[in-house]
Amino acid sequence: MPANIYEGQDASDIALYIAQCAAVNPCGVTAETSKPTTTTTQTTTPSAKPDGKAVFAKAGCGGCHTLKAAGSSGNVGPNLDQLKPAKPTVAHQVEVGGGAMPAFKGQLSAAEIAAVAAFVADNAGK
Repeated sequence: MPANIYEGQDASDIALYIAQCAAVNPCGVTAETSKPTTTTTQTTTPSAKPDGKAVFAKAGCGGCHTLKAAGSSGNVGPNLDQLKPAKPTVAHQVEVGGGAMPAFKGQLSAAEIAAVAAFVADNAGK
């Protein structure tokens, strides 16, 4: 390409087109505007805390435990409304299991375990 064939805004528009469109088809830049179109993408924040009640349901806790706040009436494990366990106790039990209860450490994230522990501790007996 000969030098200085395009100058000023034309040169800027071409540079923008090449920068935006190299190996991208369609790239959102048109010859008429030489301005990229913008798109909005929705992202989720990984720091969003899980909902303890949803984790309780997802993990199937209600199949074994009674907890009024969760609408569950299982009778294999302890009745959580009567037991009223503290958050650290629930978190430990969910994580490592015990008795007939399986460990959920590999199935639930640490955040999910913390969320379900808080949900149970905050709602048991209410």
